[in-house]
Amino acid sequence: MKNTRQMETWSGTFGREYTDRNTMSPEELDALYRRELGVERSTMNQTFLGELPRELRVLEVGSNIGNQLLLLRSMGFNRLYGIELQRYAVQLSKPRVRGAHFMQGSAFNLPCRDGAFDLVFTSGVLIHLAPADLEVALGEIHRASRRYIWGMEYFSEMGEEIAYRGRQGLLWKADFCKLYLERFPDLRVVRQQRYPRRDGANQDIMFLLERAG
Repeated sequence: MKNTRQMETWSGTFGREYTDRNTMSPEELDALYRRELGVERSTMNQTFLGELPRELRVLEVGSNIGNQLLLLRSMGFNRLYGIELQRYAVQLSKPRVRGAHFMQGSAFNLPCRDGAFDLVFTSGVLIHLAPADLEVALGEIHRASRRYIWGMEYFSEMGEEIAYRGRQGLLWKADFCKLYLERFPDLRVVRQQRYPRRDGANQDIMFLLERAG
Protein backbone atom coordinates (compact mmCIF):
# COMPACT_ATOMS: atom_id res chain seq x y z
CA MET A 1 0.00 0.00 0.00
CA LYS A 2 1.27 3.47 -0.89
CA ASN A 3 2.79 5.40 2.01
CA THR A 4 4.04 8.97 1.81
CA ARG A 5 5.58 11.57 4.06
CA GLN A 6 2.27 13.44 4.07
CA MET A 7 0.37 10.32 5.16
CA GLU A 8 2.77 9.78 8.06
CA THR A 9 2.34 13.40 9.16
CA TRP A 10 -1.46 13.47 8.98
CA SER A 11 -1.94 10.08 10.63
CA GLY A 12 0.27 11.06 13.57
CA THR A 13 0.26 13.69 16.31
CA PHE A 14 0.18 16.58 13.84
CA GLY A 15 -3.01 15.22 12.30
CA ARG A 16 -4.59 14.58 15.69
CA GLU A 17 -3.92 18.18 16.68
CA TYR A 18 -5.57 19.31 13.43
CA THR A 19 -8.67 17.28 14.30
CA ASP A 20 -8.87 18.78 17.78
CA ARG A 21 -8.57 22.32 16.39
CA ASN A 22 -11.19 21.80 13.69
CA THR A 23 -14.04 20.01 15.44
CA MET A 24 -16.94 22.35 14.68
CA SER A 25 -20.69 22.38 14.67
CA PRO A 26 -22.42 23.27 11.38
CA GLU A 27 -23.05 26.76 12.79
CA GLU A 28 -19.38 27.21 13.70
CA LEU A 29 -18.26 25.98 10.28
CA ASP A 30 -20.59 28.43 8.56
CA ALA A 31 -19.23 31.24 10.73
CA LEU A 32 -15.66 30.30 9.78
CA TYR A 33 -16.45 30.40 6.06
CA ARG A 34 -18.30 33.69 6.49
CA ARG A 35 -15.23 35.23 8.14
CA GLU A 36 -12.72 33.85 5.64
CA LEU A 37 -14.68 33.84 2.37
CA GLY A 38 -17.66 36.10 2.97
CA VAL A 39 -20.16 33.29 2.34
CA GLU A 40 -21.38 30.42 4.49
CA ARG A 41 -20.42 26.89 3.53
CA SER A 42 -24.05 25.78 3.73
CA THR A 43 -24.93 28.44 1.13
CA MET A 44 -22.15 27.20 -1.16
CA ASN A 45 -23.36 23.62 -0.75
CA GLN A 46 -26.91 24.64 -1.61
CA THR A 47 -25.69 26.45 -4.74
CA PHE A 48 -23.83 23.38 -6.01
CA LEU A 49 -25.88 20.47 -4.69
CA GLY A 50 -29.31 21.91 -4.01
CA GLU A 51 -30.93 20.37 -7.09
CA LEU A 52 -29.44 16.89 -6.65
CA PRO A 53 -31.58 13.98 -5.38
CA ARG A 54 -31.18 13.46 -1.65
CA GLU A 55 -31.00 9.67 -2.01
CA LEU A 56 -27.58 9.80 -3.67
CA ARG A 57 -24.82 7.71 -2.11
CA VAL A 58 -22.22 10.29 -1.10
CA LEU A 59 -18.60 9.61 -0.16
CA GLU A 60 -16.21 12.14 1.36
CA VAL A 61 -12.55 11.29 0.87
CA GLY A 62 -10.65 12.71 3.82
CA SER A 63 -13.71 13.16 6.03
CA ASN A 64 -11.75 13.83 9.23
CA ILE A 65 -14.21 14.59 12.04
CA GLY A 66 -17.25 14.71 9.73
CA ASN A 67 -17.86 18.48 9.66
CA GLN A 68 -18.81 18.51 5.98
CA LEU A 69 -21.02 15.45 6.25
CA LEU A 70 -22.96 17.10 9.07
CA LEU A 71 -23.78 19.97 6.71
CA LEU A 72 -24.89 17.55 3.98
CA ARG A 73 -27.09 15.69 6.45
CA SER A 74 -28.76 18.99 7.34
CA MET A 75 -29.58 19.39 3.61
CA GLY A 76 -31.38 16.05 3.62
CA PHE A 77 -28.66 13.75 2.25
CA ASN A 78 -28.84 10.59 4.33
CA ARG A 79 -26.68 8.00 2.55
CA LEU A 80 -23.36 9.39 3.74
CA TYR A 81 -19.94 7.72 3.88
CA GLY A 82 -16.52 8.92 4.93
CA ILE A 83 -13.01 7.58 4.37
CA GLU A 84 -10.32 9.02 6.61
CA LEU A 85 -6.64 8.23 7.05
CA GLN A 86 -6.45 9.12 10.73
CA ARG A 87 -7.80 6.48 13.12
CA TYR A 88 -8.44 9.04 15.87
CA ALA A 89 -10.73 11.09 13.62
CA VAL A 90 -12.62 8.00 12.44
CA GLN A 91 -13.33 7.00 16.04
CA LEU A 92 -14.69 10.44 16.88
CA SER A 93 -16.74 10.70 13.69
CA LYS A 94 -18.85 7.61 14.20
CA PRO A 95 -20.92 8.84 17.18
CA ARG A 96 -20.84 12.42 15.93
CA VAL A 97 -22.48 11.90 12.53
CA ARG A 98 -25.07 9.29 13.36
CA GLY A 99 -26.31 7.26 10.42
CA ALA A 100 -23.16 7.89 8.38
CA HIS A 101 -20.61 5.16 7.72
CA PHE A 102 -16.91 5.77 8.32
CA MET A 103 -13.90 3.71 7.30
CA GLN A 104 -10.20 4.16 7.84
CA GLY A 105 -8.42 4.28 4.51
CA SER A 106 -6.35 6.22 2.03
CA ALA A 107 -7.21 8.29 -1.04
CA PHE A 108 -4.63 6.19 -2.86
CA ASN A 109 -6.61 2.97 -2.39
CA LEU A 110 -10.30 3.56 -1.71
CA PRO A 111 -11.90 0.44 -0.19
CA CYS A 112 -14.85 0.22 -2.59
CA ARG A 113 -15.85 -1.21 -5.95
CA ASP A 114 -15.90 0.84 -9.14
CA GLY A 115 -18.81 3.29 -9.26
CA ALA A 116 -19.89 2.49 -5.71
CA PHE A 117 -21.00 6.06 -4.99
CA ASP A 118 -23.13 8.56 -6.86
CA LEU A 119 -21.06 11.50 -5.66
CA VAL A 120 -17.49 11.53 -4.34
CA PHE A 121 -15.97 14.70 -2.93
CA THR A 122 -13.02 16.28 -1.17
CA SER A 123 -12.84 19.48 0.83
CA GLY A 124 -9.34 20.79 1.54
CA VAL A 125 -7.75 17.37 1.00
CA LEU A 126 -6.19 17.37 -2.47
CA ILE A 127 -4.13 20.39 -1.44
CA HIS A 128 -2.29 18.20 1.06
CA LEU A 129 -1.20 15.58 -1.49
CA ALA A 130 2.20 16.01 -3.12
CA PRO A 131 1.88 16.77 -6.85
CA ALA A 132 3.72 13.56 -7.72
CA ASP A 133 1.08 11.54 -5.84
CA LEU A 134 -2.00 13.44 -6.96
CA GLU A 135 -2.69 11.42 -10.11
CA VAL A 136 -3.25 8.23 -8.11
CA ALA A 137 -5.78 9.91 -5.81
CA LEU A 138 -7.67 11.54 -8.68
CA GLY A 139 -7.85 8.16 -10.38
CA GLU A 140 -9.30 6.52 -7.28
CA ILE A 141 -11.90 9.25 -6.83
CA HIS A 142 -12.91 8.96 -10.47
CA ARG A 143 -13.09 5.17 -10.19
CA ALA A 144 -15.31 5.29 -7.11
CA SER A 145 -17.77 7.80 -8.57
CA ARG A 146 -20.66 6.62 -10.72
CA ARG A 147 -21.77 10.14 -11.67
CA TYR A 148 -20.52 13.22 -9.78
CA ILE A 149 -17.20 14.52 -8.45
CA TRP A 150 -17.34 17.58 -6.19
CA GLY A 151 -14.44 19.54 -4.77
CA MET A 152 -13.48 22.54 -2.66
CA GLU A 153 -9.75 23.31 -2.65
CA TYR A 154 -7.22 26.14 -2.71
CA PHE A 155 -6.83 27.49 -6.25
CA SER A 156 -3.79 28.47 -8.31
CA GLU A 157 -3.59 28.79 -12.10
CA MET A 158 -0.11 27.31 -12.37
CA GLY A 159 0.22 25.28 -9.18
CA GLU A 160 2.46 26.27 -6.29
CA GLU A 161 3.55 25.14 -2.85
CA ILE A 162 2.87 27.25 0.23
CA ALA A 163 3.91 26.72 3.83
CA TYR A 164 1.36 25.15 6.15
CA ARG A 165 1.70 26.14 9.81
CA GLY A 166 5.36 26.88 9.15
CA ARG A 167 6.07 23.55 7.45
CA GLN A 168 7.03 22.74 3.88
CA GLY A 169 5.86 19.71 1.94
CA LEU A 170 2.31 19.75 3.27
CA LEU A 171 0.24 22.09 1.06
CA TRP A 172 0.01 22.81 -2.68
CA LYS A 173 -2.43 25.03 -4.56
CA ALA A 174 -3.55 24.11 -8.08
CA ASP A 175 -6.46 24.23 -10.52
CA PHE A 176 -7.83 20.88 -9.42
CA CYS A 177 -10.91 21.17 -11.63
CA LYS A 178 -8.66 21.50 -14.68
CA LEU A 179 -6.53 18.55 -13.54
CA TYR A 180 -9.61 16.31 -13.42
CA LEU A 181 -10.75 17.44 -16.86
CA GLU A 182 -7.34 16.90 -18.42
CA ARG A 183 -7.03 13.42 -16.95
CA PHE A 184 -10.58 12.18 -17.57
CA PRO A 185 -12.26 13.10 -20.88
CA ASP A 186 -15.60 11.66 -19.71
CA LEU A 187 -16.03 14.51 -17.21
CA ARG A 188 -17.84 17.78 -17.86
CA VAL A 189 -18.23 20.87 -15.67
CA VAL A 190 -21.67 21.32 -14.15
CA ARG A 191 -20.58 24.38 -12.18
CA GLN A 192 -17.42 25.99 -10.86
CA GLN A 193 -16.80 29.14 -8.87
CA ARG A 194 -13.80 30.82 -7.26
CA TYR A 195 -14.03 32.35 -3.80
CA PRO A 196 -11.33 34.92 -2.90
CA ARG A 197 -10.24 34.77 0.71
CA ARG A 198 -10.47 37.96 2.71
CA ASP A 199 -6.78 37.73 3.65
CA GLY A 200 -6.03 38.54 0.00
CA ALA A 201 -3.37 35.82 -0.22
CA ASN A 202 -5.41 32.89 -1.48
CA GLN A 203 -8.61 31.90 -3.18
CA ASP A 204 -10.62 28.70 -3.18
CA ILE A 205 -12.37 26.93 -6.01
CA MET A 206 -15.52 24.86 -5.72
CA PHE A 207 -16.47 22.67 -8.66
CA LEU A 208 -19.02 20.01 -9.56
CA LEU A 209 -18.18 17.59 -12.36
CA GLU A 210 -20.41 14.98 -13.99
CA ARG A 211 -19.47 11.84 -15.86
CA ALA A 212 -20.91 11.48 -19.35
CA GLY A 213 -23.23 8.66 -20.24
